[in-house]
Order: sequence, then C-alpha cells, then structure tokens
Amino acid sequence: MNTHLSTMKSTISLIFSLFYIAPLSAQVLSVDRENGQDSIQKKVAFTWTSGVALDKQKNNILEIESAEELDVFFKNNQVLILLGNTALQTNGSSILENNGYFMLRLRDNDKKRVSPDYYAQLQWNGILGMQNRTLAGVNARFKFWENKESDLYLASGAFFEHELWNPALSSFDFDSSVTGVTRNLIRWNNAVKMALKITDNIDFATSNFIQFPLNDSFSHFLDPRWAMNASIFFKINKHLSINCNYEHNLDFYRALPVDTYYYSLNFQLQVSW
Repeated sequence: MNTHLSTMKSTISLIFSLFYIAPLSAQVLSVDRENGQDSIQKKVAFTWTSGVALDKQKNNILEIESAEELDVFFKNNQVLILLGNTALQTNGSSILENNGYFMLRLRDNDKKRVSPDYYAQLQWNGILGMQNRTLAGVNARFKFWENKESDLYLASGAFFEHELWNPALSSFDFDSSVTGVTRNLIRWNNAVKMALKITDNIDFATSNFIQFPLNDSFSHFLDPRWAMNASIFFKINKHLSINCNYEHNLDFYRALPVDTYYYSLNFQLQVSW
C-alpha cells in the first residue's frame, strides 16, 4: 500500500473563467476581438479570463494564466483599451515560465476609414532573458470594411522600443561570454487584423504584426519580427464558450542567442452572465 501511494501522482486542476461586462448603456460599439468580444452596447466593458492548474509530482507544479481587457468608450468615437496577459509556471522553487505584457491603446472606434492608433506597452519574458521591453508609437489605421459577418483592418506606423535583456533570468545555459544587452530601436510597424463570423456560434479572428528594425543605417532591416495571434471562439450556449488560441513569434534579430521561432497553443473555457 505504501509503495502504491509513493508512486501515485496526485493532480488537482482548477480552471476558473470569469466574463464580466459593466452594466452601462450606450451605442452599439465594436473593438478588436482580443478576448472574443466584438460588438457590445456599453460605455465601459471589462473581460477577465483566468486559469490555474496544480500538479503534484516530484515537486508541486503550478500554472497560472490570466488575460484582461478594459475598454472605455468616449462620445467622440474614441476608445481607450487596456490589455493584459500574464503566464507563470513553477516547478517547486524553479520558475519554468514567466512572461506577459500590458498594453494601452487609444484609437478610433471603427468609425473612420483612416485614423491614428496610439499605443504603449510593457512586456517581459524571463525564460528568454527579456527583463523588460517598453515601447510607444503610433500607426495609421485603415478600415477596409466592417460588417456583422467580417472585418478587415490594416495599419502602418513606427514605434520606439527600449529593451533590457538579462541572460541570468533565462533557463538557457548560455556561455559565460554572453552578457546583458540594452537596446534602443525604432521599428517600422505593419499590422493586419481580420475577423470572420463562420457561423452564428463560431467566430475567427487573427492579428499579424511585421516589424522592421531601422537602426544602424537599416543594416538589420531584413531581420524583421513577425508576431501572430489567431483565435477561434465556439459558443456552446449563452453562458458557455470555448476559446482556442494560437500565437507565434518569429524574430530574426534577437538580442540573445536563442531560437528565432516560438509558439503557444492553448484552450480556454469562458463562462459569461
């Protein structure tokens, strides 16, 4: 019996999803489908999706994920968007994953054909050795079409980013010659965002960002960064939905000697009322 107990794995999993919209009335408005929300009739909206998992193996393995979106709509058809996304995974006292970002955006609420899109972001990724990345910029945002079935937006602009890379944070076994890196870059930013209503209960949305470095007299211009996010939403009923999300980051101009391509695939359950 003791032998059986010593080899048996104990697993406790908890997935908790919360979807909340502040009860304030306004016009029918539309935001980028960051968390599955596209058309809402509110002045202020808040979405929070969170997941927690705990496994007992040799050590306790803890996983915590969280995604937040706060949207504030103004009478001049401007929308202020605060996005957050964090992920943490530990194995005992060892950190296996620690990454996330917070972004603030101010843009037109999909009324104009061409409009400015201002943004600022704080990002970190302890596994890759990114202690922090802060950036701020502006895009010209082009509305090609927007209707109940689909939409298409393109954007182009520039941003300044400050990066602090610390190899001591990373799980990679770097050579002792690898030291910390501080970079200040200007990047030409290009984006395309598309959403498609496949059926009444299935939504698809994707965003792509291709960013070209402009520093050092364009010597690294052909070493861009391509970030992609694609989600498909399955509405089971009026209270229950499933979100399947794929993300990747392909960067040919890494500050530290790590792989150029990384991806994540996850599934989330969302409860709403």
